This record gives sequence, C-alpha cells and structure tokens, in this order.
Amino acid sequence: MSAKLISIIGPPAVGKTTLAERLARELPAELIREDYAGNPYLAESYVGRAEARLPSQLYFLNARVAQLSVTRWPAEGVFVSDYGFCQDCIYARLRLSEADFRLYRRVARRLEGLIHRPELVIRLDASVETLLRRISARGRDYERVMDREFITTMREAYNNIDGCTGGISIDCDKVDLRQDGAGAKLLSQIREKL
Repeated sequence: MSAKLISIIGPPAVGKTTLAERLARELPAELIREDYAGNPYLAESYVGRAEARLPSQLYFLNARVAQLSVTRWPAEGVFVSDYGFCQDCIYARLRLSEADFRLYRRVARRLEGLIHRPELVIRLDASVETLLRRISARGRDYERVMDREFITTMREAYNNIDGCTGGISIDCDKVDLRQDGAGAKLLSQIREKL
C-alpha cells in the first residue's frame, strides 16, 4: 500500500495553497507546495520574455516529478499538494509557442509514468472578478500581467482539463473554505473518498 495523494487544482489565486495548508493541518497530511520561489525563469516568463517560458515550464515539470516520484513515494500517510501534475499542460498550452509546446508535451508524456497519481483531485473555481481581486491583493510583481483575458482563458482551460477527472469541485464564490462549517464538510467528503 502507498501513501494517498490529494491534489488541488484551479486557476491562479483561487485558494489552492490556502486549502492545502488547511488540509495538511486538519487531516493531518504532509504538504507538498509548488516551487514558485525556486523557479528562476517564472517572473521573466510572465512579464513577456518568450525565451523564458519553456525553461519555466520545464523547471516546474522537473520539480513535480521530483516531488511526486513513484520511486520515492512513501509507503503510508496522506499528502496534499497545492497543484496537480495534470494542470501543467494548461500553462504550457497557453504560454508556449507551438514548437515549444510540442517539445514540452513530448517530455511531459515521458515523465508522466514516473509520478504518483492522486487518489483525489479537488478542483477549485471562482469568478474572474474574484480571481483578479485576489491577484491584486497578494501583490506578486510577476502576476500583474494577469489580465481579465488571461484569467478568463485559464478558467475555461481548467473547466476542460484532461487527466484530472473525478473528485470534488468547489465554487469558491459560494463556499468560503476558511470557514469552519465548509471546512468540516469538505474534510468529511475527503475522508469518505479516501
């Protein structure tokens, strides 16, 4: 038997990390964070340097494989990640040139078999207005280029994502997962599914 993985997916600023941190505390589970801070290409890729986009995507791909490697996956426990391996393709498709995307997909397909797949995917969503407000509030310089068109396209892509089927979907405009009642209900659903 191997440890269980819960992956949380959704567009930028929807609350993935906030929920992952809460679940890690309350399940309890070990938290796996997306390595934004370590990606030396991320800021440049968002501010328009096209030549930084493929290295940024490959950095994330490599980091995810390292974090979710089946060869190093623990035998027991529960882990929660503030990303899903399946969501990487969304960013790549939207940000890379056609040639770079083809290269990225070839590499990603070869690496997919090396990662532990989640037992549960939690898909978060919120309105474009909510996401833009949260992006502005958190004040990350590289996210300032995320305009209405980009966020709208991201939301649409998450609604049509392949490889992250099943699980739980939450409209974060209707449910505040920071509230105890909503959190307790979600914890109950998670325990039932695991």
